[in-house]
Amino acid sequence: MSESDTIAYDYDVIVVGAGGAGLAASVSAAQAGARVLLLESEDEIGGSTQLSAGLLTASATSVQQSLGVEDSPQRMFQHYMDLNGWRLRPGPVRMFCEESSAVVDWLLDLGVEIPAQVSRSAHEPGLTRAGVEDVWRGHVPKDQGYGLVQVLDRARARLAVDLALGSRVEDLVIRDGVVRGVVLDGEEATAAAVVIASGGLAADPKLVRRFLPDAEIAGDALFVVAAPGSRGDHIRFAERHDLALFGQGWGLLLVTAEFQRYHHWQSGFPPASRINVGLDGRRCMDEDAPYAVSPGILKDQGGWVWSVFDDAARTGLPGGYADWTADRILEEVAKGVVLRADTLEQLADLMDVPADHLVASVDRFNELFVQGRDEDFLRHESLAAKGADPHLAPIATGPFFAVKMLPAELVCTHTGLEIDTRTRVLGVEGRAVPGLYAAGEAAGGVLGERYVGGGNSVAHALVLGRVAGREAAARAAALSPRVEEISA
Repeated sequence: MSESDTIAYDYDVIVVGAGGAGLAASVSAAQAGARVLLLESEDEIGGSTQLSAGLLTASATSVQQSLGVEDSPQRMFQHYMDLNGWRLRPGPVRMFCEESSAVVDWLLDLGVEIPAQVSRSAHEPGLTRAGVEDVWRGHVPKDQGYGLVQVLDRARARLAVDLALGSRVEDLVIRDGVVRGVVLDGEEATAAAVVIASGGLAADPKLVRRFLPDAEIAGDALFVVAAPGSRGDHIRFAERHDLALFGQGWGLLLVTAEFQRYHHWQSGFPPASRINVGLDGRRCMDEDAPYAVSPGILKDQGGWVWSVFDDAARTGLPGGYADWTADRILEEVAKGVVLRADTLEQLADLMDVPADHLVASVDRFNELFVQGRDEDFLRHESLAAKGADPHLAPIATGPFFAVKMLPAELVCTHTGLEIDTRTRVLGVEGRAVPGLYAAGEAAGGVLGERYVGGGNSVAHALVLGRVAGREAAARAAALSPRVEEISA
């Protein structure tokens, strides 16, 4: 007998997790005619996608074409793989790049607004420079990540996808090597296919120490901005059922000041006129280097660098933020977290770096930026991409300040269930597990050591979610011929 002759499933597809990946998977599966149950462990939908800027990286899109940007999936693939030293799974990465354009069109059709205009930041709708890109691929939606989630959720409701909040999946049901559903509150909910989209592991400190040891560099300064539901449930599933994991040791840690405790939306930004120096007192980087590469630069400097600025820069900080304000800097000086001295030589002594190195570096910085051209680290190009004036005020007005910059903001983790080009989860022996799919941070093989520009994670969630939903629905259709494609 065939499987469809012997099993009556509760649903065609069960999706675990209602963040960006899970919502995309449930909508995609429902568009293909599947009966879908969407499970979310928390009391609200959205996951980490809802907390993000909603920026997504994609190639050969209608938005790019409207602005005259020439791009292709092959070009994106080459850049993506080169940046990660070809240590990722080429097949899934190629699929990700090829599907990214269709996902943008899909989102636009659902009602997401991404205007065909130049954007200078991740918070201004349009096309932006999202990081270390060969062409601009950052697509910023109106209303940020929250807007993406709301559009997807409206589509979910319109397509009659069942949603159960506060429903944390305890285990997978796997019999005879085939996925049959999930365990929920001690009971089995069955389906022809299951999509794991439960997020990453950033909210579980033990798993972070195990799978992302670089997070320990920041020590007590580490803070997490991922959704609280990112508790690594996919790791538990992998260990119980001999599923393969990929991406150990990788994740996104943003470089922040030692005293910072919030994402920059709330914390504010360091002053433009600042210089980052290594433990030898010499300038070592573009202070506005994209976060795709800045943690690696810090790694080469021993894990962290000093950021030095003067009192004019401090007093010029805007108010209204939680961390980077003029008064907060003085509060951190009183705590000993931020160093202050009347001269650069005295500051160097407090920093325990050679005074002549620091003074020479600051002099060189002032010389370059009064002309608006950084011959050493090309920071003027980073500033210009943001629409900022590269002519920076000199660091010359005492007292002077220094604060440690650390890879301390944990955004997402990249250790996930290893997938193939169809988002099917692989067992430890390398074979796909029938009926099991993964998307978002729960999927491994596409997100690498180097985060490829702003929007890498959101695009990864939506692209893989859409593909996983489509593939899961196709499996259900093969087992039950009654499933027919319907319109959105």
